[in-house]
Amino acid sequence: MPGRKAVAAPPDRLQRYERMIASVAGLDAKSNFGSLYTAVNGNMSTMISWHGVVGIRLPPADRAAFITQHDAELFRGDPAWPPAKEFVAVPEHLLDDLDALRPYLELTARYTRSLKPKSTKR
Repeated sequence: MPGRKAVAAPPDRLQRYERMIASVAGLDAKSNFGSLYTAVNGNMSTMISWHGVVGIRLPPADRAAFITQHDAELFRGDPAWPPAKEFVAVPEHLLDDLDALRPYLELTARYTRSLKPKSTKR
């Protein structure tokens, strides 16, 4: 990706994350502070931490169902940080199963589009 800042995530996880976001139209990668993420209207929708943890933003009911169905947890960019309230950590087995993950990614994109756009500083 030309012009992208260096990303500190483990290369194998980064490659899987990039493949994951490329599977859904409208999720374009951006980088900041050594991490890669996607955003819609200024609202983050997916991210990968320096530690290689992948997070997706889901609405409350779907978030609870995802956690239960996939034995997942709330996203933590770093084990010492508090969990991100609207993001779930994508379990390892789902990172390689794009057919199972794609409906959640499409839901993530729709949900993030429904949020109030954040103002830009530009």
